[in-house]
Amino acid sequence: MSSPRLIAIIGATGAQGISIVRDLLQSGDYTVRALTRDPSSTRFQELESFGAVEPVTGTFASEDDLRATFHGAWGAFVNIDGFNSGEKTEIFWTIRAYELAIEEGVKFFILGNLDYIYKKSGYKPEFRAGHYDGKGRIGEWILQQNRDNQHRMKAALFTTGPYMEMTISQNTPMSVSVENGVATWRLPLNDGAVPYVALDDCGYYVKWLFDHPERANGLDLEVSIDHIGADELSRAFEKVTGHPARSINVSFDDYFGKVWPLDPSRPAGYNADPNDPATMTVLQNFSGFWTTWRNSGRNKGVVKRDYKFLDSIHPNRIKSAEEFFRREEEKGTKKGLGSLWERVQPERITHILKITEDNRSGRL
Repeated sequence: MSSPRLIAIIGATGAQGISIVRDLLQSGDYTVRALTRDPSSTRFQELESFGAVEPVTGTFASEDDLRATFHGAWGAFVNIDGFNSGEKTEIFWTIRAYELAIEEGVKFFILGNLDYIYKKSGYKPEFRAGHYDGKGRIGEWILQQNRDNQHRMKAALFTTGPYMEMTISQNTPMSVSVENGVATWRLPLNDGAVPYVALDDCGYYVKWLFDHPERANGLDLEVSIDHIGADELSRAFEKVTGHPARSINVSFDDYFGKVWPLDPSRPAGYNADPNDPATMTVLQNFSGFWTTWRNSGRNKGVVKRDYKFLDSIHPNRIKSAEEFFRREEEKGTKKGLGSLWERVQPERITHILKITEDNRSGRL
């Protein structure tokens, strides 16, 4: 590239966005403009530690703010927070983001996507999870629109999944707890598996998409470390830390409102109207979420990944739970944060998700 290309990002201060901004800026091949509600926030300041980031103060729920974010940018990465907006609002504003990016002359558009699990299950109602299906539904729509619009703006999907960091962070659906000196995961997973994603790899993958717009055009890049079962998770943690760990399978009745203390009757999207029949509750949404992983074991179920393809474009990707935990151990020690075992203690464990850090509050 003769000069750095400007990338407009919506969702830059989220867990995924931070690693993407980091890798784009540190490459020297791109500059970044980020839409943010608060450029003085701790998370935006973290972005600025990687290099200069141009802020656009506003919200994804504003056409004027979206236009200002996209204007003059070569590329765009859009990942609207469905837990803020709710499924219905996310669908509308993602459509508008795609359309306004075309208006403003963006040349390559990447959607931060999730699997359309309702469709992948064969439209079985027990698999409905609004925060997945909202993104997956629009992801398919964007690729369909791309057939007609690629002469103006090419598009790709970056499809992720639960972050592996969520297993060692506070107040997530798969948080660890230390019980009588034993790291414990109580998960309603049965013999299924979760295709966890490493946040450190997200930046690499998104940069690869921007680096290869012709090859990436029309691609749904579905990523994961591996399909990791509950026993594999605890065994890997114990092997790396040298401290005992276990996974305990639980029922939905024991999980919702007990293991995971979030009120299961609340809207899954905290700004969604609880009286709107389109709004899913936490119980409804995450029952579909866990039903999906119960039926995705050994990379043979509802959600699959092509790991050979991922190896071909990212040979050094994280490929196992053990490798992930070893890197976390090394990273934490190097940064002076303590060992991995120390960092999961109840008085030390921290947030990885912006939604939990914000206590499920804030405007659109």
